[in-house]
Amino acid sequence: MSVRLSDYDYVLPRELIAQHPLEHRQDSRMMVLHRADQKIEHRQFREIKTFVQPSDLLVLNDTRVLSARRFSDEGGIEFLFLERLGSARWKCMVMPGRKMRVGATATIDHVCLRVEEITTEGERVVAFDKDIDVYAGGSTPLPPYITRPGDETDAARYQTVFAREPGAVAAPTAGLHFTLEILSEIPHTFVTLHVGPGTFLPVRSDNISQHRMYAERFCISPEAADKINKARRIVAVGTTAVRVLETATRNTGLVRRQIEQQSGETDLFIYPPFTFRVVDALFTNFHLPRSTLLMLVSAFAGREFTLRAYEEAVRAGYRFYSYGDCMLIL
Repeated sequence: MSVRLSDYDYVLPRELIAQHPLEHRQDSRMMVLHRADQKIEHRQFREIKTFVQPSDLLVLNDTRVLSARRFSDEGGIEFLFLERLGSARWKCMVMPGRKMRVGATATIDHVCLRVEEITTEGERVVAFDKDIDVYAGGSTPLPPYITRPGDETDAARYQTVFAREPGAVAAPTAGLHFTLEILSEIPHTFVTLHVGPGTFLPVRSDNISQHRMYAERFCISPEAADKINKARRIVAVGTTAVRVLETATRNTGLVRRQIEQQSGETDLFIYPPFTFRVVDALFTNFHLPRSTLLMLVSAFAGREFTLRAYEEAVRAGYRFYSYGDCMLIL
């Protein structure tokens, strides 16, 4: 299997990048990949329950996206607040970075902040003159490939209907297709992984094995662990659920699909070749070229089969990325 970054590339017409959600979550198209015979089907997401047996278990990520996007009072600086470091101190991403060097200042809610440090990843550590609730006036942090301004619909639609644990700066987008009605008809459970800023950052090394993932916080409850251990087949909903499950079994050192209640951080980078110990099927969106998410899917479905499916999706006019269509890999 290749570790060359260029081997995880594909050509995507810009018009296929979904800029808005569909009117109804469940109206997405669903490409079904059968690994055993390398077959591709074109279906609708609402048909997903026909692929799930009573003894199967869907595992979904119930993280909730924070209103972490803020602008300076004069509107010239955009902040994405990532982590509280202490009283009145935060780690954040800023745009444009050239205006926020060490010592630079800005105001939010008429409170001054100063850049104390620039991390090796380019994030800023800022200190406010006094503590404020940065989320109170914040908005949904849409991904950079959604080029339109955010609006009031994004607060609801860039959030899963089952989101309950605040802590993410990006949505676990595979879960955006589900309605409570569809979930009620499918065996499922929830784990939590708070999606961090690494989801926005490109792989910069030509040898992907040299890439390092951001650590992200996760949690598995006793109830979820029990359901996972008893299921016949695990269907992970999204790459974040995959990383939680595969981290959990490696943390405990137990046999395949035996995991325990746990919480912690994961920086697990999944790329070909990779031995999956827990996940049997994967439900996911279509991901960016050269991204760690595409590499994870390639590890699960095979790089050649994955890229052939993406070429087919482009030909068939599928909608890509966060608000786009979906894929079920069996």
